[in-house]
Amino acid sequence: MKRIAHARPRRILPLAVILPATALIAAGPSGASESGGDTTASHKSGMPTVVLVHGAWADASGWNEVTESLQAQGYPVVATANPLRSLSGDSDYLAARIKTIKGPIVLVGHSYGGAVITNAAAGNPNVKSLVYIAAFAPDKGEGTLQLAAKYPGSRLTDDPKAPVPTALNAVPIGSGPTDVDLYIKPEKYSDVFLSNRLDESRANALAASQRPATPVTGAEPSKAAAWKTIPSWYLVATDDRTIGTDNLRFMAKRAGSTTVEVDAPHAVMETNPGDVTRLILQAADDARPSLAKTGASTPALALAGVSLLTLAGGTTLLLRARRSTQST
Repeated sequence: MKRIAHARPRRILPLAVILPATALIAAGPSGASESGGDTTASHKSGMPTVVLVHGAWADASGWNEVTESLQAQGYPVVATANPLRSLSGDSDYLAARIKTIKGPIVLVGHSYGGAVITNAAAGNPNVKSLVYIAAFAPDKGEGTLQLAAKYPGSRLTDDPKAPVPTALNAVPIGSGPTDVDLYIKPEKYSDVFLSNRLDESRANALAASQRPATPVTGAEPSKAAAWKTIPSWYLVATDDRTIGTDNLRFMAKRAGSTTVEVDAPHAVMETNPGDVTRLILQAADDARPSLAKTGASTPALALAGVSLLTLAGGTTLLLRARRSTQST
């Protein structure tokens, strides 16, 4: 005789269990990208695209851990190349790149990359936040080497009158006196760039893969100061031997930036990627449009602000709401 299964009484399940996963995915950010993928999800969801700009003697791979952390939070990310040829040319290159990105942008610069974002952001209404990671934030008319020499602390040179900072090698790339690429000398790289905080093998690998800058990047004056009109955040590395900690503090204070200080070297992304990520997330949170700006309906906003978490050792799903409104 066939057994008939009796229907069990219905019980109310938590919202996180009954809400279809497809709805969560559709409402949450889905366009995360690195080094130039599709960033239209930023425009659709209101999540800003985070654009990461490296400086001299590094490359975009220095952002890898930060990129992965931001993408895990649902943010579209572009870790862009920085040509390191001239401040004006590098800024124009970045300005053209970010014009292709729809929706709000959080522009992040490390070291010389800070000078580049300071110029590239000028006049772009999509750039909602600037984040300086142990970076230059020049005023109009200032050069980066000029700022690095304002207060003691930089170990790029021990002779202010030297035509090229003494920690650097000038490698000819042409026939003119300024046709050179500047590299940090391998024996000085760990001290100047990393404050001797990484193991020797890692420091040597970074020194071997460093991307050079030209003298023009340090000498050319800034044409703009976007921090005067765009909210900014600033991470001061308290053991910065490249720009100098006191110079970082000066620029952060002058810009009126929301500032954190971290016990770290100039290459803080290598030693403290979590601190870097947290500051970027603060800036990204402030860059998100409010309900009034997006024109989204209340149900759509409720879904757009949730993220999924899976508990360790189980499959229970939880919902965590992000802030639904913010100032810009």
